[in-house]
Amino acid sequence: MQLLKNRKQSKDYRMLKTYYKTVDKINQLEADIERLTDQQLSDKTTEFKDRLQNGETIYDLAPEAFAVVREVSRRVLGLRHYDVQLIGGLVLLEGNISEMATGEGKTLVASLPSYLVALEGNGVHIITVNEYLARRDKDLIGQIHAFLGLDVGLNVAGLSPAEKQAAYQCDITYGVGNEFGFDFLRDNTVQALSQKVQRSYHYAIIDEVDSVLIDEAKTPLIIAGKDKPSDRLYDVCARVIKGLKEDDDFTFDLELKTVNFTEKGMSKCESVFGVDNLFDLEHSSLFHSLLQALRARVLFERDVDYIVEQGEIKLIDMNTGRVMEGRSLSDGLHQAIESKEGLVNTDENKTHASITVQNYYRMYPKLAGMTGTAKTEENELHKIYGMGVVTIPPNKPNQRVDLTDMVFMTREQKYDQLVSEVQNRHDKGQPILIGTTSVRQSEQVAAYLDNHSISYHLLNAKSVEQEANLIAMAGQKGQITIATNMAGRGTDIMLGEGVAELGGLHIIGTERNESRRIDNQLKGRSARQGDPGSTQFIISLEDYLFIRYASDELERMKPKLKEGRHGFIKSDNVHKLVDTAQKISEGMAYQFRDFNLNLEDVINDQRRVVYQLRDHLLEADNPIAFITRQTSDLPEQLIATYCPNDVPDDWDINGLEQALDAILLSDVAFSDTEFETVESIKTHIQPFIDDHRKMLQSLEENDQLQTAARAQGLFVIDSLWKKHLDQMTQLKEGIGMRQYQQENPLDLFKKEGYRLFEETHEEIMYQMVDRLQQIYQKVRKQETSDNTARKEG
Repeated sequence: MQLLKNRKQSKDYRMLKTYYKTVDKINQLEADIERLTDQQLSDKTTEFKDRLQNGETIYDLAPEAFAVVREVSRRVLGLRHYDVQLIGGLVLLEGNISEMATGEGKTLVASLPSYLVALEGNGVHIITVNEYLARRDKDLIGQIHAFLGLDVGLNVAGLSPAEKQAAYQCDITYGVGNEFGFDFLRDNTVQALSQKVQRSYHYAIIDEVDSVLIDEAKTPLIIAGKDKPSDRLYDVCARVIKGLKEDDDFTFDLELKTVNFTEKGMSKCESVFGVDNLFDLEHSSLFHSLLQALRARVLFERDVDYIVEQGEIKLIDMNTGRVMEGRSLSDGLHQAIESKEGLVNTDENKTHASITVQNYYRMYPKLAGMTGTAKTEENELHKIYGMGVVTIPPNKPNQRVDLTDMVFMTREQKYDQLVSEVQNRHDKGQPILIGTTSVRQSEQVAAYLDNHSISYHLLNAKSVEQEANLIAMAGQKGQITIATNMAGRGTDIMLGEGVAELGGLHIIGTERNESRRIDNQLKGRSARQGDPGSTQFIISLEDYLFIRYASDELERMKPKLKEGRHGFIKSDNVHKLVDTAQKISEGMAYQFRDFNLNLEDVINDQRRVVYQLRDHLLEADNPIAFITRQTSDLPEQLIATYCPNDVPDDWDINGLEQALDAILLSDVAFSDTEFETVESIKTHIQPFIDDHRKMLQSLEENDQLQTAARAQGLFVIDSLWKKHLDQMTQLKEGIGMRQYQQENPLDLFKKEGYRLFEETHEEIMYQMVDRLQQIYQKVRKQETSDNTARKEG
């Protein structure tokens, strides 16, 4: 608490004061808990469950349960939770984020609330950023929970449905975040309830929570099916786009990372393909392919966003620099990149189901997280997920020295200084970790070191296991490691023998990132648990951050900057420019995420309706009766459509008769009946509706027909939902390019999206009725055939 005395009025200080009171209670219990035998400790689980059944809450049990977990950890792993780790656990228990410095043992912190909440019997999910960490943490921390009689499961890609079901039924399930989301999507495409793997959501703890909920929030989780791409269409589009000129034919907004055709560019494309208007509905597929080709050319850079390996496009995770094995872009964008690179087009991914990271995690009633860097994004995390961020003091005072940035005019000058700095520190044996922002940049740094015969380890697009081992070795004497900034996150860097005396691990950042949070993550790799260490950014005014976000400010400031030896800028104003550029970047990134989330919320509301309908059909004991009930108001809807007012002369009686015939099994006959009111029409058709229901009821005792009705209903829902998602994607694509009387794009998307969904929902109802009719007609045809055969026999 001494570390926070100078901030007595701070919110964190007040919260920590309360947590320390609970920690005192835990510490007071320690001696009594230590005297328990292994069996008595294990029996505490049954005792706690009984106490929960008798009215106590997990918060009542927290001091004693935390004391039990700490003692088991000491016996099983030889690790006793520090007081600050207990505080971290209490923060997680309340559904908030524990901000703890790198090396403070966040993995062990999760053992406390996960055990306590698992006692409620509804499952706990512990989310990690990659499979290596999920396996490591499950194998390590799982020993504590197993000792206490809890089941611990692992959820990773490649498991069979039965294995996944077993993992989700465990008290505590470790796994990769995306895999939990994909399982949710897959569960909403199954053909029987028994095929679902997940159970109801209860509580999740997300490790590296800012990486999962903010960095990965840009990309939705998508389940896709394969479609053959249009024959040579993407190749042709790539050639057409290659001939277009920026500013003349298309515009590129570097800050927003968006591209759009100009009128001139649209005209050129229309001329090439011989069409009058690319915005016409009949040409929407062609326009979509051209737009994807333009995005592939301008927005996706080789060796930054993707690499080409053995004739394949392999995507790069911008947060980690790793290849995302098995992942591809959907809706033709992957094929557009392949055509740009002159590669053979693979099958196209068509979205069958999707959900954003934000909307997936908001399904958990209680969500908590751990990271070393969340405070800068606290407002966003609270607004979207309702989580506060509590900064927890380190177990030992931080000894890291963060040196002032060295800023140069050009990249060349920057890299010359970097090599000099590396050489000087390497000569005395100090380990160095060089953080880069992309695969390309890591290779550029490596080339500079090669030119000076300096040996190093290069970490980019390696397997996670190799990455973790190399990062773990980065603190050894004489070691030089080049890595993308996030590589090896979750793996501690331990100092080798004699390294502390040399100043500990020195971090060099080669560019300021688009977010201060990522810079802080890189810095946090040095000086864990009171170790010595230092950090410094060596950057240039030609770096991407300034070009994208502060080009105007840079031009205004350049005349005032004082350039010293080797291009080193001595003016303090340059550091203000760095802050300005990062704040612009962070603001724009937040606006982008917020706008996209608002768009996705529209689809999310629709998804809930469709998935609920789907679940009800899966759960129905009598699918035929369920579909009949769901579609019971169709006749009334048709009457409202064909007889929209109280004026009989305006009614389309013939059209109504044909429409009713299409949805009712009983032939509707209006003959020459004159109707004066809408009610008289309803009265006239009621007997036909009653006959229709009786005919369907006659099928309800046949299990085979019930199974067929369920399967047909699911097929209708799934196929039309896929079609609707495609329509919503195209609507979202064009929403920024259209202006209706200054209407807000979000309002326009909501309005048009609602209209499209109404049409889709209506079509689902019609097609389900049509499928029931087909089943009925097939049965009657078979009965007629059987009767004929018997008579002839």
